[in-house]
Parts: sequence; C-alpha cells; structure tokens
Amino acid sequence: MMNYAQTYHIGNNQSTRKKATKTIVPTVERVRQLDAKSQRRKRNSERQTEICTNRNVANGFLRTSFLPKLRETKTVQACKKTAKTERDFYKSLSQLAEHYKINPIQTSEFEYPYNMVLALWDLEEKLKQRVLNWEEIRLVQDSKKTYFISEEKYNTGTTLYYIPIESLYQMLHDPKRKKNAQLLISVCSYLYHIADVPYYRQEDSYLYWMYEMHKDWVEQDDETEETEVYNREFAKTELIGDSIEQKLFNRINLKVFQQRLNAFKSLDTFDHDCWQMASNAFDLYTEYPQASIFRNAPINEDPENEEDENENEIIAMEKYISFISHTKGWLYESISDSINNEFNEYGAMQEPTICKRFDGNNINNTCLDFENRIFALLNDICDLLYNYETSRK
Repeated sequence: MMNYAQTYHIGNNQSTRKKATKTIVPTVERVRQLDAKSQRRKRNSERQTEICTNRNVANGFLRTSFLPKLRETKTVQACKKTAKTERDFYKSLSQLAEHYKINPIQTSEFEYPYNMVLALWDLEEKLKQRVLNWEEIRLVQDSKKTYFISEEKYNTGTTLYYIPIESLYQMLHDPKRKKNAQLLISVCSYLYHIADVPYYRQEDSYLYWMYEMHKDWVEQDDETEETEVYNREFAKTELIGDSIEQKLFNRINLKVFQQRLNAFKSLDTFDHDCWQMASNAFDLYTEYPQASIFRNAPINEDPENEEDENENEIIAMEKYISFISHTKGWLYESISDSINNEFNEYGAMQEPTICKRFDGNNINNTCLDFENRIFALLNDICDLLYNYETSRK
C-alpha cells in the first residue's frame, strides 16, 4: 500500500518555497504573467523520504567518458538492499523503458548500489530528451515491491489565461469583422461548454467573486467625482458579460462550427489568424469531444500535512483560467493587483499532471497532448482579441 511507501524523487522538480515579490509588474494586455513564478515546495513527511539527484554532477560529466559519481548513491542506498529490490527495480525499469520507447544503459556488470545509480542517471537524461512534458521520476519502495512512478506535467508558466469578451462584443457590432466574430463565438462556445472554461458572470467562478469584491469596495467608499464612472464600468461589465454568455450558451454555435469554418474567407492577416486559430479549436473539439481543461488537474496529495496553511495552498487552475470582461483600464488593473497579491501568498501552481505507475500492472497510456494544444489555443485567442482591440485605436 502507498501509505507505507518510501519515495525517492529524481528529476526536474527542485522544489523550493516561492519568494514573494514586493512590487507589481505592469499589466500585460494579452495573456498576463504573474509577478513571480510559483515553485513547488519540498515537503517533509514522516511517512515519506524525498531525495533529489545531484543534477550538476550528472550534467557535468556528459561531456566526458566518466560516469556519475558514487555519492549519488544516496538515492538508492535509502532503499533496503535485497535481491528482490534489485529484481523489482529492473522489472519496473524495463516496463518504463518500453512505455517511453527508450533504450536503458546496460548496468549488470556493476555491483550494487552503483548498478542502480547508473541506471537512474541514464534514465533521467533520456526521459528529459524523449518526453515533452516530463517532470520527474520517483522510486517507490513499499512493503511488497520496488517500482517507478513517472510524472508528466504541463508547465503553465505562471500565466493568467483570461479571455476578454468585450472585444468579442465589439467585433459583433463591427460590420467589417462580423464574420470573424461569428467564428470566434463558435470557438468560445466550445471553450464554454466542452472545455469548461469558467465564465466571470457565473456565481461560482473565481472572477465573479473578484468583481463583486471590487464593486463592494466602491460602494463602501465615500462618494467622489469618480464614483459614477466606476459604477458605469461595473454595469457595462455585467451587461456585456450577460449578453455574450447568452450567445455562448446556445449550442447551435457548436453545430455550425464546421460550416462557419468552411465558409470563412480570409482577406487579410487578421482573418487568416482567426481562421487558423478556429481551425485548431475545431480539431481539438473533434479529437477530444468531451475533454475538459481540468481533466488532469491534480488533487491534494498530502492532506494530512500540518505545516503553515498558506504554504500548503496552491493556486487552483480555475483561478487562472477564465473568461473575463476586458484586460484594460482601471478595473482590470485593480483586479489584477488583487490577484497578484493573493497569488503571492501561495506556495505552488496547480497544473495538469499525469502520474504513471510501473509496477507490473497496466499502465495509464494518456498523455498531455490535449493540454499542450488547448493552452496554446487560449494564448492565441487572447492574442487575437487583444490585437483587434488595439487595431481599433
């Protein structure tokens, strides 16, 4: 049982507590970067021992004929030495190598523990080269056997994937870009219904709470000359948001998606970019007709950990992926500052993750192809809507 397992980490995840920043970077009008990159922390646990490979040693020897130094054996020495341990190790290694289609180095001529150390070093280097989203490999020893767990993760880059729908609203009322808008409505309807991207007018969404909080602040402040301007901004945000959501809610946009795509005529670069982005979205919809962007969101792996609450918390995916009203002006600046201040208190980002266990049983054959493509799609549609807004000025 995993509850009694010893775990030894090898890989990209050099976990440290993120340094909170004291200043706010200027707003980026497209996909917005957070102030500081949230990094995963290394946790101490009585029921797990975590040991990281010394990557500098391994990388330093790649240019020579020397093999990794014996001091890396701490990863393997933590395992209990038995003939069964070695046998399980190589069985798991063989299963992992077959799954990822790599050829592990032959280490049978070496004595324990150097044979396993060398195999681990070689495995890590080849996984980094072979697997696009590879994050780390863990060597687990429980009461029954020793085996590997591989982790693949999509790195979101501490980015806010906020899709501004006010630009889409303006495009719908622009005679020159109405066809573009209809095509983008189909794309956004796919993101709304199938990919499950949160919408800021939904009461259970993170941004709904953010807008309501800032609205309350304005109402509680003393009235000034700007109060009426602020109230009109909130009213506009709600009116446009409700109007666009009604359109996205209509599933006819999904039924006519391909028809709109085939009928679309590109007359300039913006048209071509719209068509290409929509074509990528339709391909995703066709290949993954029921896939949510949260399908591989990880769950809390260690809920019993009693360390500081803020350090244990992570930024949930639904907080940095959403439709939003717009990404310009005082309201967005105010909201983005609040988001930055909140996120700087967190210890990590929740990102799409797949874990594969090589213990002789059937292996999870899923991959992060969908995530690689849909996050690129989110980036592209944010880019397009920003470029449209800029071109109108």
